[in-house]
Amino acid sequence: MKEVIIRTMENKSNAIIITGGPGMGKTSVIEQLSDIGYHSVEETGRNIIQKELKTDGNRLPWLDKKGFAMAMFQQSLKDFQNVSEKCGLTFFDRGIPDVIGYLKLCNISIPETMLQAAKEKRYYPKIFITPPWKSIYVNDAERKQTFAEVVSTYHIIKETYSFLGYKLVELPKITVLKRAKFILEYLSVV
Repeated sequence: MKEVIIRTMENKSNAIIITGGPGMGKTSVIEQLSDIGYHSVEETGRNIIQKELKTDGNRLPWLDKKGFAMAMFQQSLKDFQNVSEKCGLTFFDRGIPDVIGYLKLCNISIPETMLQAAKEKRYYPKIFITPPWKSIYVNDAERKQTFAEVVSTYHIIKETYSFLGYKLVELPKITVLKRAKFILEYLSVV
């Protein structure tokens, strides 16, 4: 007898993703939106890196890419589940599909459970993406990618979200405040 698995879609129209290559201003825009009074969810990857560095852990993108991806995936699922429609708009610094993009970038196979989760846990249908912008890119203790890697990440993230049926809205290369206003105007909340 074949086991029947019933899966349910979970749509959160108030969960707004801002994504793109590293160092392209996502976090700054989300901090601006938080300062205005909107809810936000911090970038999972950076938090994991900071925690692993403090505890001498090895789930780091330069030591254990797959372990790092699985930690990001688990946290991204928790973050998605923790957002209630009652919260109003909540801005995410990346989402579940970003983990898939990361694995694709690293040429690591994507677990079926991760792909299913990305198909079933649905954010707002339009995703804001920051384009490569060399003049604002800076390396730091957690961001070690070259600018060429930033560009590759952008393209893979764009491809991944498109594959999952999201419409991408590219943020213009303008100030952080103007980017935040652009998003709010696009969402028709100002």
